[in-house]
Amino acid sequence: MPRSLKAVLFDLDDTLHDDTLAYESAAEEVARQVEAEHGIDAMALKRAYISQAQGFWKQLSAATLSQKLEHIRARLWQSALAEVGLTDSDLATRSATDYVRFRSRHFTPFPGVVELLKALREVGLKLGIVTNGFSETHREKIAILQIGDYFDAIFIADEVGMVKPDPLLFAHACTRLDSAPAASAMVGDRYDRDIRGALEAGLFTVWINRDDMPLPTGARPPHRTVASISEVRNALGL
Repeated sequence: MPRSLKAVLFDLDDTLHDDTLAYESAAEEVARQVEAEHGIDAMALKRAYISQAQGFWKQLSAATLSQKLEHIRARLWQSALAEVGLTDSDLATRSATDYVRFRSRHFTPFPGVVELLKALREVGLKLGIVTNGFSETHREKIAILQIGDYFDAIFIADEVGMVKPDPLLFAHACTRLDSAPAASAMVGDRYDRDIRGALEAGLFTVWINRDDMPLPTGARPPHRTVASISEVRNALGL
């Protein structure tokens, strides 16, 4: 073990399950539905929504956490629909609702996730999820994934009032798990959200870098870099 660990924190989306596949598939289903009704280019609408959504999540801050995600998502769809020439607020609201329903069909843990969580629990580690999501969808998502029982605590941005990469969020999670940052690890797929803040807070870090992305210029490297969740146990020295 790289240090005497008491707790391990995990990001949720694209770390424990393939959220990119889920939201891109759902966006395409909605877009094809709109295409059938209105004759627009489904792929153009899909790209427009994904761009809008990525922009929102990239800019997420503590100031936006009080908003209802369902309203945010309707606005994102309204903006995406406008890009293909449709200005119908009712259609935007329906598209947002259908998107959530379609996306849930694709929620499944990455291969090896359940086995990893079981193994970490068996050696006495406390486990937590730290996600920039919203409780109105992420509590349901965790339930659908059937992984909630493996975790001692779940830290969702709008519930704790903090957003990754804020180091205080990682420190807060460690405290709640009766651990110290020096005795904790963070596992995530986004350097900027998961690794940078955890490093600043003093945690051991494991970056799941599936796409072999370069380290940002001048960035402090993670303690370990792996290509998949199946390599995390070895990276933690277990």
